[in-house]
Amino acid sequence: MAEHAHTREAIRQRLSQARRPNYLRDWVYGGIDGAVTTFAVVSGVAGAQLSSRVIIILGLANLLADGFSMAASNYSGTKTEIDDRRRLTEVEKRHIALFPEGEREEIRQILAAKGLSGPSLEDAVAAVTANKETWIATMLAEEYGLAASVRSPLLAGAQTFLAFVLCGAIPLLPYLLGLASPLAWATGLTALVFFVIGSAKSLWSLDHWTRSGLETLAIGLGAASVAYLVGHLLRGLGTPAS
Repeated sequence: MAEHAHTREAIRQRLSQARRPNYLRDWVYGGIDGAVTTFAVVSGVAGAQLSSRVIIILGLANLLADGFSMAASNYSGTKTEIDDRRRLTEVEKRHIALFPEGEREEIRQILAAKGLSGPSLEDAVAAVTANKETWIATMLAEEYGLAASVRSPLLAGAQTFLAFVLCGAIPLLPYLLGLASPLAWATGLTALVFFVIGSAKSLWSLDHWTRSGLETLAIGLGAASVAYLVGHLLRGLGTPAS
């Protein structure tokens, strides 16, 4: 069974949607890192055998500070990509104005590499270079490998922060709610978050959902285990000497 329809209207709508920016990676990145980072704090402090109050304070401080830091970093990184795109656009505009034949030859070689030749190649070159915006867009995609869609730095940062806080709050819930055996609850709930995020990733990959879920689960619990072990080994550092 086909994944989508192939009518003229369906194709038009699908191609239009394909040009929209995709923020999936921001959610996955923020969600996994939020769960890993906060649970690492929880497990590390628990391994050091400190109180639940300390776990809540450090966990919340980490949740907000690290979440904001990640969002700011993603904002800056995405904005840098946009600035670089603008720079390259200006470079191509200037080159087209100064060296139009050289730029046409670049288009000719790009299209020839895709299998066009003879009159068909020349017709395609003429069609692409007839419109300056199409010409520049083709150069950005083919020469520099830039995607057609442009992501918003603000949305990228905001979605990273939201995913980080939502998923990162899960390991703290058992301590905030005062549940018995809070570390066991935190471990189980965080493992579920890892598995759900990994399973959801499979919607955009060829991996089976169980494989993707277990892979993310292993990565997350591996990071948390390291934090717990470090906290356990260093648990006596804060104890006054007798």
